[in-house]
Amino acid sequence: MKLINIGFGNMVNASRLVAIVSPESAPIKRIIQESKDKGTLIDATHGRRTRAVIITDSDHVILTYLQSETVANRLNDEEDELDEEEDEE
Repeated sequence: MKLINIGFGNMVNASRLVAIVSPESAPIKRIIQESKDKGTLIDATHGRRTRAVIITDSDHVILTYLQSETVANRLNDEEDELDEEEDEE
């Protein structure tokens, strides 16, 4: 299981990620509101402005203050590290 740091020591299971999107569009705002109503919204912003929305395969929606590019880079960096470890073995 690979965990991705989404800020403030919060981690997300990388294999459960479906999408990392910007919170600006109306459809994403609707998804956030629906998730809040269902009780599947996880706010990991610690009171800061939401800059990325992570959608998981279990229909949980996670808000983070990190930009979507930052989260994606952390995901890619972890995959690169795992590839290097496999090559060494």
